[in-house]
Amino acid sequence: MTNHLYYGDNLAVLRDSIASESVDLIYLDPPFNSNASYNVLFKGPSGNQSAAQIEAFDDTWHWTDAAETAFGEVLRSGNGAAAEMLRAMRSFLGENDMMAYLAMMAVRLIELHRVLKPTGSLYLHCDPTASHYLKILLDAVFGPRNFVAELVWKRTNARGTKGRWPWIHDVILQSAKSSSFEHNSQTVAAERAKLPHTLITGSDGKKYQTYELTGAGTRNGETGLPWRGFDPNGFGRHWGNLHSQLDELDKKGLIHWPAGGGFPRRRDEEPFDHDNRRVVVGDVWTDIDRINQAAQERLGYPTQKPVALLERIVAASSNPGDVVLDPFCGCGTTVHAAEKLGRSWIGIDVTHLAIGLIEKRLRDAFPAVQFVTHGVPQDLSGARDLARRGREDKNYYFEFEKWALSLIAAQPGNLGKKGADRGIDGNLYFGKTHRAIISVKAGDNVSVQMIRDLRGVIEREKAEIGVFLTLTPPTRPMVAEAAGAGQFEMDGFAPVPRLQIVTIEEALGLRDRAVKLPARRDDAFRKAAREEAPGRQGRLDL
Repeated sequence: MTNHLYYGDNLAVLRDSIASESVDLIYLDPPFNSNASYNVLFKGPSGNQSAAQIEAFDDTWHWTDAAETAFGEVLRSGNGAAAEMLRAMRSFLGENDMMAYLAMMAVRLIELHRVLKPTGSLYLHCDPTASHYLKILLDAVFGPRNFVAELVWKRTNARGTKGRWPWIHDVILQSAKSSSFEHNSQTVAAERAKLPHTLITGSDGKKYQTYELTGAGTRNGETGLPWRGFDPNGFGRHWGNLHSQLDELDKKGLIHWPAGGGFPRRRDEEPFDHDNRRVVVGDVWTDIDRINQAAQERLGYPTQKPVALLERIVAASSNPGDVVLDPFCGCGTTVHAAEKLGRSWIGIDVTHLAIGLIEKRLRDAFPAVQFVTHGVPQDLSGARDLARRGREDKNYYFEFEKWALSLIAAQPGNLGKKGADRGIDGNLYFGKTHRAIISVKAGDNVSVQMIRDLRGVIEREKAEIGVFLTLTPPTRPMVAEAAGAGQFEMDGFAPVPRLQIVTIEEALGLRDRAVKLPARRDDAFRKAAREEAPGRQGRLDL
C-alpha cells in the first residue's frame, strides 16, 4: 500500500502526478472568505508563481495575472460547457475576488473530473458565500444530470445576531462522474425524543412500527389494481408489492388493518426498540458537531473539520482499498478518515505548515502508517538544496523557514507574512501562558552574535525560552553563549536550557522532541489520539 502526501500547487500535482480515472472519491474544502487565518500559501516547488497563490494568512482570492491565466486555461480546456459558463459568470461578476476564485476553482474541477473513476463522486464543501456559484460550475464540469445531492451540515447552534438569521450550516455539494456512482447508505441511532407516529400495539401488548404499503404514482399493472377493496390509484398511488405478496404478508400477520377502516399498512416483524432504533441518514446532517475548543480531536487548526464528518463521506462513497483524494487537505482530516477506514489516500497542500501537521497527525494516530511525502526535504541534503535556492530567491527562503518550523511543530512567528519579523520566526507555547521564540537560520555562516541577538529578543518579548534552529552546526563560542543564558525552571518539572541550539539534522530525526520544553502545550500541533487502523490496504498505482 502506498499513500501519497504532496507539497505544492494542487493544479500542478494533479496534472503531473495523478493518473486519469485513478481516484474513487474526492473531497475538497477550498478556502474562500472564511475570515480564518489558516492557509499559508507560497510559491510552488517549481519556483513559478502558484496559481493558488494567496498571501500568507489571507484566504481572499484576487483578480491577478494568475486568475487571468486560469480563466484562459478553462476556455482552452476542451470543456465547452465549463468555458461558456465561466465566460457568462465573468460577464456578470466582472474581475473581482469572487470571479478570481471561480476561475481558479474551474480549472481545478476540470482536472479533478479527469482523475475521477466512472464510479466516483466528488464532494465540495463550501459556505453560502460561494455555494450557488460553485453548484453552477459543478453542473458545467460534471453535467447537471450527474448532480447527486446538496448536503446541509448543521455545524453549530444559533446565536444572537443583529439584522440577519444566524448562520449555522455549511453546504456540501456532491457530483458524480456518471450515473453508476458508488453509494453505501448510512444509518445513525435515532433521536429518542423523535418517536415514529406510526406505532401500534400488537396482540402481545408490545409496540410495533408500521409503514406504507403504497408508493407515489399510479400504475397500469397489477400493483395499480384494487386489493381487498382498497384502490391505491384513486389516491394517485400504487401497491408496493404484487397481490400474492400482500396475501402472504397478511397470512403472517404482518398487515395492520386500522380499526377506522383506513388503508392497511405493513407491520414490522420485530417489536419497536427505543434504544437500538436506527434511521437512514438523509441530506440534512444535524448529528455531527463542529470541533469546539474542548474537543479531544482538536489540533488547533482553525478550520479543522470533525473526523466523523469525513468518515461518513468516505464510508458512503467508497469501499475498503479505494483511493480517496483531498486536494486542499489542510490539517489532514480527510486522509485521517481514509486511513482509519482502510482506504488508500492522496493529500495535497501548498503550505509546509499543513504538510508538517499532517505528517505528525498521521504518525501520532497510526504509528504503523506508511506514506510518501513529495516536494519537501526528506533529509539533510534536501534541506541544504532548499536553503541554497533560498539564497538565490528570497521566496524560497520563506519556504525553508516554514518547512524548518514545521519540523518542530512551531507556528510562524509573524503570521507567515513577509516583512519585518523583529527577530521572531516562530513560536512554541507550553504550560498555561509560556512561550518559546524560534529563530531560523539557513545560511552557511552562523556566529555568536546571532545567539546574543536571540537572547535580546526573548528578553524584550519576556519569553521564557529561545530556540536557535540552524542548518549549519554551531561553533563552540555559540554553544558557550547559549549555555550562559542559564536555565528555565517551572514548578514540578525538570529545568531546561533557556536558550537552545537545535540543528536541522537533529530536528529531522527528533522532530518536536528536539526542543526541550516542560509541560508542553502545543496549540498549533496537538497530538492526535491514537487510532486502531485496519489491516494492509490495496496498493495505489499512479
